[in-house]
Amino acid sequence: MDENDNPYETLGTTTSMSTHMFAGAAAGVMEHSVMYPVDCVKTRMQSLVPDPKADYQSVADALNKIVRHEGIRNTVRGFSAMAIGAGPAHALYFACYEKVKFILSDGKQGNHFANGIAGCTATLLHDAIMNPAEVVKQRMQMYASPYQSTLLCCREILQTEGVRAFYRSYMTQLTMNIPFQSIQFIAYEVMQDFLNKERNYDPTSHIAAGAVAGAVAASVTMPLDVCKTLLNTQEHCARTHSTYISGMASAFRTIYEFCGISGFFRGLSARVIYQMPSTAISWSVYEFFKYVIHKRRHQVPEDIYIGPAVHIATATAG
Repeated sequence: MDENDNPYETLGTTTSMSTHMFAGAAAGVMEHSVMYPVDCVKTRMQSLVPDPKADYQSVADALNKIVRHEGIRNTVRGFSAMAIGAGPAHALYFACYEKVKFILSDGKQGNHFANGIAGCTATLLHDAIMNPAEVVKQRMQMYASPYQSTLLCCREILQTEGVRAFYRSYMTQLTMNIPFQSIQFIAYEVMQDFLNKERNYDPTSHIAAGAVAGAVAASVTMPLDVCKTLLNTQEHCARTHSTYISGMASAFRTIYEFCGISGFFRGLSARVIYQMPSTAISWSVYEFFKYVIHKRRHQVPEDIYIGPAVHIATATAG
């Protein structure tokens, strides 16, 4: 098939931005919803000086202790903050990604430079929306969190720390997510070359490639994710030299002071376990909605080639 005949890559001219936004929003909410309890565990395992009752040995141990001692509801504390942020953040990300990619590549596939620039541009918008949601979500997820609800958490942060608190980790988030997306894209393409050389629409290979790409990118950017969590949660036990920990350098210094090099990899297993299925879920849901909407509008045959797209994690990278 000639690359100019690829209906997926020419989707930008035949499909409205609302299609990309709807598919992206659905993918983001689905990804974060399914894996939210593991995300809660990841946040707690990244704590520098955890409470003895929250010192977990593994993801399974953490989930077991949380459910047994705190109740299953505590595994989804802060969920509303995530849901409010993930929908519009992913909608803007995918819409921006597709638009910028189409403009830079002139609608042709195989331009990895265009894909990379589009991903970086979209990440700026995605993180601008998700960062405040991440701050609230992670503070709600911490053990013995004093906040009774998402609304009360937002209100107290505003009153005591100001608007700046919602973006204290923004630069760290960008520093993590931009290489995260680059690594993930490269890993995904390598896996696709191995599993799906013809680049046919194949959900199984897309899910497998996305999972591996997510795991690799999550592992490589793990130290930055720990820094982001510290900046978001502002652990009281870690604030020994200043009122608030602000900036990546301060976060790196604090983590090393308390835990050494190993501190930068606290919760690694939880992050990988979270990122693998969440990446696969988000990517496959996004592709599914795009495929269904495009097919309904243009009556595309079942076996037609759809082509690859880049998935975005929030966590984030998260």
